Amino acid sequence: MKSTPARTASAAPAPLALLGGAPRFAAPLHVGRPNIGDRERFMRRVEKILDNAWLTNNGPFVQDFERRIADLVETEHAIAMCNATVALEITTRGLGLKGQVIVPSFTFVATAHALQWQEIEPVFADVDPVTHNLDPARVEELITPRTTGIVGVHCWGRPCDVEGLQEVADRHGLQLMFDAAHAIGCTHGGRAIGSFGRAEVFSFHATKVCNSFEGGVVTTNDGELAEKLRLMRNFGFAGKDSVIYVGSNGKMSEVSAAMGLTSLDAFEDFRERNRVNHAAYARGLAGLDGLRLVDFDTAERNNWQYVVVEVDPDAAGLSRDELVQVLEAENVLARRYFFPGVHEMEPYRSHQPRVGEFLPETNRLCARVMTLPTGTAVEPADATAICEVVRAALARPAEVRAALASGTGA
Repeated sequence: MKSTPARTASAAPAPLALLGGAPRFAAPLHVGRPNIGDRERFMRRVEKILDNAWLTNNGPFVQDFERRIADLVETEHAIAMCNATVALEITTRGLGLKGQVIVPSFTFVATAHALQWQEIEPVFADVDPVTHNLDPARVEELITPRTTGIVGVHCWGRPCDVEGLQEVADRHGLQLMFDAAHAIGCTHGGRAIGSFGRAEVFSFHATKVCNSFEGGVVTTNDGELAEKLRLMRNFGFAGKDSVIYVGSNGKMSEVSAAMGLTSLDAFEDFRERNRVNHAAYARGLAGLDGLRLVDFDTAERNNWQYVVVEVDPDAAGLSRDELVQVLEAENVLARRYFFPGVHEMEPYRSHQPRVGEFLPETNRLCARVMTLPTGTAVEPADATAICEVVRAALARPAEVRAALASGTGA
């Protein structure tokens, strides 16, 4: 897939913008800029929606989108919803979770909010320092008589220790579900993510590798659960005038499904662009002390959606936050993912003021991890130029730190 970037990197290394040079990129380069796909194909679908005058309420595009997702992740059921947060909330309620549910703090806040919104207490467990995913041993330590479930998060699309978490869940009689927001098209042990636990929830937000503007999909092989979730996303309606269950309005619109289908049409192109960009970053950052580019298991299928770098400030000479400011001056809008940890956000900070003492790996990652731009808006040459900026900054840490302290930089 050929894409023309909205900005052009300079051909030769230039002085850092923080130190008086011109920004390396003329326009901002974002993490998570949407992948669009074939505009004409999308518009043809929109025209058909308007011709059908069927804009929502489980229209043909939503049904097609669900079939495509179920095929992709190899599950019997896929239930499309208006967004992944609502999908998490409805799935949580569909599983009958209450009391306390164990989750990572190293995640997007929606994972915890979906529980707290329903007056379920999120209990934060620490993560593995290498995988960035829930550590089953830390999960087991937190189980109490009030615990009813575990929500694992496949961070960056890299799978959780599914087997370890399932063993803990089975031993204690707990429900296990997964927030698979990052993981569409990824596998674990050769098996598609989407069929683990009781259910998995994917995000199709605009920033994801495949998007439906806003959207979420729950996948499961549990037919009884799938039927319940379909009722719950549509006010409990089982027919034209028959409400048989308490529900909400979590339906996906037809235009969102049309965008989702258009994204799926181009998914392999998106995936390949991400892979090529990741390889360019790997080359450009190779050998730099204090920087670790998070890699992916090439024996599995990956979507390469995130370029994740851990910064050890002692070894690198600059902190993650200082490098982010260097990059911002160059119009590279790197992100601190995830920052702060959810346990440092409200209401969790007030409800559990000491929980951070028990999350050493989470705290370390929240201070060290940043994500860099990728996707169809980024060319490999852009990734190379970003790496040149990082190298230049790490070569003169004292000058960079002095510019930041004086306020002359970003």
